[in-house]
Parts: sequence; C-alpha cells; structure tokens
Amino acid sequence: MAKHGKKYRDAAEKIDETKEYNAQEAIALLKEVAYAGFDETVELHIRTGLDTRHADQQLRGTILLPHGLGKSQRILVFAEGEAARLAEDAEADEVGGDALVKKVGEGYIDFDIALATKDMMGKVGKLGRVLGPRGLMPNPRTNTVVDAADLPRAINDAKQGRVEFRTDRTNLVHVPIGKISFSEEALGDNLASLLDAIRREKPAGSKGHYIRTLTLTTTMSPGIRMDPGAVGAAAAASN
Repeated sequence: MAKHGKKYRDAAEKIDETKEYNAQEAIALLKEVAYAGFDETVELHIRTGLDTRHADQQLRGTILLPHGLGKSQRILVFAEGEAARLAEDAEADEVGGDALVKKVGEGYIDFDIALATKDMMGKVGKLGRVLGPRGLMPNPRTNTVVDAADLPRAINDAKQGRVEFRTDRTNLVHVPIGKISFSEEALGDNLASLLDAIRREKPAGSKGHYIRTLTLTTTMSPGIRMDPGAVGAAAAASN
C-alpha cells in the first residue's frame, strides 16, 4: 500500500473515522482539510446494496446539477446533415459522422460527453468496446441519444453541468458534484439534487438497504463518511 504524504496525514487526523457526518458538517470539514494547490473536484462515492448482475438492479441516470461542475465539458456529437449543422451552431466541440465514428473506433477519447442522433446509433453502436468501459457510450436512458431538433438543448445541458450516475461492476457509484472552490451552499445544493435523483431512480429489484455508505472526498483529500439517513433527510427537505 502506498504511503501518504504529510499533508494527507495531517488532513486525515482532522477526520473522525468513527463518525458519520451530516451533509453540512461533511462539506465544511472537506473544505477545511483540502490541501492541494489546485481547484480540486469534489466527488461523492456511494456503496449501494444493489447486485448489478441482475437486470432489475441496474442504476443509471443523469441530472443537471443546479450549480454545474465548475469546468468546461468537451462535447462530441455523432450527427450528419442538418443535425450536424445544429450541433455546430450549438458550439459542440467536435461533430461528425462516419469519419468521426472511425476516429473514435481507433481510440480517440479526448472528450467528456458523447451525444448521438438516433439515426446514427446503428454506426455508433459498434463503438461499445471503446466507449462503454469509459461511461461515454450514448444511451437513450441518459438523454445522450436524441432527435436532431433536441441537440441544442442536450449540448447546452451537457455544458452547464449534466452528469451521469451509474453503478459499476462492484455496485459502487462515483459522481463529481463540483469544485472545492464552490460555496458550501452550492455544494450542498448539488449534493441534495444528486441524491434526490438517485432516490427517484431506485431500481425495481432493489432489496434491503439501497444506499449503504456515502463518502465525500476531493481529488487528493481523505474521504469523509456521511450518515445516509441524515443526508437523505436533508436532501428531501431541500426539494
């Protein structure tokens, strides 16, 4: 196991590992212990009680965070003809049809979000091996496969801070909720909105405890455990 540096150890000493903090406490403490010399991303890590081997226990959805993510998202759009023109007018970072499919198939992944028009999915579907493992595959469930007329809205939402949440193979969910430079109120709003969306998308086959643990962290700092009950109550109260 890699040894942590002094700054990390100093930060860890300020966190009570036996305690589960409420959202307000966790956010305040996270801002106190963050020590990196750059604007770190704040992340929420969720251990669920789901078993993603079962089709009815898959969690996947998207949300437009009220205060965004604090960074510019590179948007790639698979589209042709009039749809491509609409995407370019909406200032997508890269737009294309067959040539772009070929480029991505050869390993190009310099983008944060991929959108596709419905008529392109017959070709884009072949990119599952490249895009799927990275969570970049366009999918109707995450509003990344859209009609041509909806491209401007989808591109605008993506640029403003639309994020996807999904369980990985170990039944965990990892989602960015902003930057450490955000105010405590902004981070709290984003956190509450995200948890509300995750509650709404609870899979039909979920059994027992849906959300087992919540951990708030930044790119470099130690994690802070939160009380799922207290955080859930706070999220419900804010909506």
